Amino acid sequence: MLNWKDRSHPLAGGAEEYTQQIAARLVDLGHDVTLFVAAVEGQPEREVVEGYNVIRRGSRLRVYAEAKKFWATEGEGNFDVVIDECNTRPFLTPRYVTSVPVVALIHQVAREVWRFETPLPMALAGRYLFEPRWLREYRDIPVMTISESSAESLRAYGVQHLIVLPIGADEVEQPDVAKSMEPTIVFLGRLSQNKRPDDALEAFARLRSSVPNARLWMMGDGPMRDRLERSLSDGAEILGHVPWEERQRRLAEANVLVATSVREGWGLNVSEAAAVGTPTIGYRVDGLRDSIAASGGLLIDPNPGSLACALEKFFEGGHDLDPRISTVPWAEVGDAVAAVLSDTVGRLPLPRGR
Repeated sequence: MLNWKDRSHPLAGGAEEYTQQIAARLVDLGHDVTLFVAAVEGQPEREVVEGYNVIRRGSRLRVYAEAKKFWATEGEGNFDVVIDECNTRPFLTPRYVTSVPVVALIHQVAREVWRFETPLPMALAGRYLFEPRWLREYRDIPVMTISESSAESLRAYGVQHLIVLPIGADEVEQPDVAKSMEPTIVFLGRLSQNKRPDDALEAFARLRSSVPNARLWMMGDGPMRDRLERSLSDGAEILGHVPWEERQRRLAEANVLVATSVREGWGLNVSEAAAVGTPTIGYRVDGLRDSIAASGGLLIDPNPGSLACALEKFFEGGHDLDPRISTVPWAEVGDAVAAVLSDTVGRLPLPRGR
């Protein structure tokens, strides 16, 4: 398995949790698994995690070249199948892995994210040149993804052999906490441009004019934190990373989660909130339109005005939302991946060298 980071990386997120759970389940099923990722300061180059091997080499940009070198020197002849994960940039293994099948795992395409996370002209080059060229390499191999939205986006790039995997989660112990008597909103996510936390803050500031006792908890950290803290309105606070127990307690105590991303592969925060009884009001964008609909939330137009109006109506009792669990046990996700790998190794032709 090739991914640019593992769960020990400071920028790790939902994709890394997904990867770790798949790797651990494949080990449980009797397979030997190696995860190749970028180096992490303070972490060993090689270690065993939950039964699978982790190899860390290269930086954020160099990890792709290091993976190719690893395959040439240590990989060839030692593995039966390669899982190539794409987080914006793929490893392009179909170009050099020619002796065994390749299966891709692509949580989402970047598309609009380029505009929010990279400056011009790189944003245009990434959106219209690099991403289409990279994904062209995966048109003829099996590609696993995590939502129908992502599958539709991949089809637009010519990817044909798509398998939509379920979303996994651990069984959650319900926190012993009552819903807040004060109107309480929670934002859970990285404080980066593509998550649009500033939209959540703007919507909250508008809401305070009609719901003056409303409060907003923002759980997460990221490059926008300093700027956001300078523009906080009364009732809003940025908590940064919080311990798991506090995170779950606040998720359960809050009345509603807001989700304002540009796009997601799925939106695990939506499922996590629903699992502790908190509905989501969020933007009608790829990924969120899958997770919010499946979790009993409300989809709205992607702008702060629509979010503020929806929140006001929610606290007035106009939106009767019914949060529900939209995930399966992680073992079922791992079993689904194992079935794809078995089918691929057994029947699909090997990728052609390019």
